[in-house]
Amino acid sequence: MEVHRLRLLFLTLLLASVLPGCAWFGRGRDAAPEAVAAAEVPTGESREQPIIDPQVERREIKRPQIDTEDFEIGVYGGILSIEDFESNPVYGARLAYHLTEDFFLEATIGQSRAGKTSYETLSGAAELLTDSERDYTYYALSAGWNALPGEVFIGKNRAYNTAFYLVAGIGSTRFAGDDLFTVSGGFGYRILPNDWMAVHFDVRDYVYDTDLLGEKKIVNNLEAHLGLSIFF
Repeated sequence: MEVHRLRLLFLTLLLASVLPGCAWFGRGRDAAPEAVAAAEVPTGESREQPIIDPQVERREIKRPQIDTEDFEIGVYGGILSIEDFESNPVYGARLAYHLTEDFFLEATIGQSRAGKTSYETLSGAAELLTDSERDYTYYALSAGWNALPGEVFIGKNRAYNTAFYLVAGIGSTRFAGDDLFTVSGGFGYRILPNDWMAVHFDVRDYVYDTDLLGEKKIVNNLEAHLGLSIFF
């Protein structure tokens, strides 16, 4: 019995000395993650700060300065083919009002001078028209549509606004002493080298009825011209 009591006392003392140490080590393991986490985050820095802070270099962009005025006035010159009366130089002026970016109204006035018919040239003496009757003047009021707006590039660093447009209108032609009701139509190409000026290339057809040569017929007078205009 005495031996059993000694063994029991020895085991009691052994357990009393071992268990507090195990509890201390357990507390140390629980506290370790907090200590590591505290060491990973520097003092005074936010946990939401991004890991990567990219430095993007901004490019300087120049915006196109297109004139916002709606009126356009200009002059032009070219060649007019007067049916039966040769092709002759023509010059004129135009005034346009841009209703929107796509549509515009245009008023034009042009002047040329008719040549001689083949009959006059071959006969040598016969004159179908007097000198003043050979003056050719037309007026037209047209509506236009910018069908294909775009840009043209010259070199690597230059781009100019352009537009391919269609026009149709009505007007009057004074020729051979008569005022003739005229229907006109055609197309053009516009380039804007800067914000207040435009360069035009146009092809027009002026159609009217006439019996000047003894038989009534519809004539087509084709015109091609190059023009320069400004916005105001």
